[in-house]
Amino acid sequence: MKIIIVGCGKVGRTLAEELNKDDNEVTVIDRSYAVVEELSNQFDVMGVAGNGASYKTQMEAGIEKADLLIAVTASDELNLLCCLIAKRAGNCQTIARVRNPEYSAEIDFVKETLGLAMTINPEFAVAQEIAKVLRFPSAIKIDSFGKGRVEMLKFRVPPESNLSDMLVMSIAPKLKADVLVCAVERGGNIFIPKGDFRLHEKDVVSILADAKKASDFFKKIGIETHQVKDTMIVGGGDTSYYLAKLLLPMGIDVKLVERDERRCDVLSELLPKAQIIHADGAEQSVLIEEGVSQAEAFVALTNIDEENVMLSLFARSQGKGKVATKINRMDFDQIIRELDLDTTVYPKKITAQHILQFVRGKKNSIGCNVETMYRILDDKAEALEFIVKQDSELSGIPLEELQIKENTIVACIIRGRNIIIPRGKDTMRVGDSVVIVTTTLGLKDIRDVIHVRKQ
Repeated sequence: MKIIIVGCGKVGRTLAEELNKDDNEVTVIDRSYAVVEELSNQFDVMGVAGNGASYKTQMEAGIEKADLLIAVTASDELNLLCCLIAKRAGNCQTIARVRNPEYSAEIDFVKETLGLAMTINPEFAVAQEIAKVLRFPSAIKIDSFGKGRVEMLKFRVPPESNLSDMLVMSIAPKLKADVLVCAVERGGNIFIPKGDFRLHEKDVVSILADAKKASDFFKKIGIETHQVKDTMIVGGGDTSYYLAKLLLPMGIDVKLVERDERRCDVLSELLPKAQIIHADGAEQSVLIEEGVSQAEAFVALTNIDEENVMLSLFARSQGKGKVATKINRMDFDQIIRELDLDTTVYPKKITAQHILQFVRGKKNSIGCNVETMYRILDDKAEALEFIVKQDSELSGIPLEELQIKENTIVACIIRGRNIIIPRGKDTMRVGDSVVIVTTTLGLKDIRDVIHVRKQ
């Protein structure tokens, strides 16, 4: 695809890198010549310095032949204007980053009126991610497939668990659990396990199952599965607002600590059922006084990464509640992983992933189409949902008779209302949604990792 990216901040940079890896023709637009030159040299993409909302600049970037324009500047209004110009100048598909909560209630109207293919709100996407793990706090991360019917849950094997030292092939018969272990992280190494893989204490394991069966599995290995009853949030920005709006209808009590008095007044009006505390949440005495040690969940959502990290570490030292931390910068990702902060969310990563998923889904391969895509295991693997669109040589053949590439696993088959955790005798059929987990990045066609065995 020929793709134009307007705005070369962290998200624009990430998109340029990832889309270029996926063999797209990428052109970036930014007002700064130095930034455009740097990205052009670093990622081998085309670049144009100028105003992305200018017809002349878009024409110079090749809008007439572009398949997609993605506007991710710091201004919502500029992003929408860029998309409007692109629709008229090139008749291509458009994606806009829109962050202002004032637009959130009418985003469907804006999207339809301007003919946008997609809008992405990073703050709301982050709030959704955190809300999922607070519903199921034993999980470090939760990704959804099959329109939410199937989930991939990432968790750490607890000390003295009956899961420790168990073979993957023994989980189903011994625990009577219909789940599939699709990935294991151990000591910095990534494994897509086969049946003879043995789990260890402290392994970080990703399983795939529907919500009820996942809950049953966690109970059998001694892990609590109920959603949290209350949450303390530090920071009163847009993400905190969206998160509270999601949690309150779930029956989760929200205590929100914000240092700015005017913002507290606004939040009190917007969130009448939440407890808004005007105080500096970065002070230990405030957190202790407000009951951080008794809170079932603690979420650090200030605009300062270092503050979020310190707050989360303090919350973990004070109690046993679920802890979630927002991190804006990706420069120190490795160091943050080593701190073992429980759940960490990266707004820029989430934004880029949503857009990459859309782009990958538009690249139809023969017989299959990517519907959902997640980068998992510290971006070293992908979980993808394919729709089997037409009859192919893979249809109707038992999985045990197919040649599946190393470090690849068929994790789930969704057939109508049935969710199949596949075994060797199961087959893929036309119309099925098939979830693949693989360390082969940039996968576009299921046949790149699964073949019919040569006779």
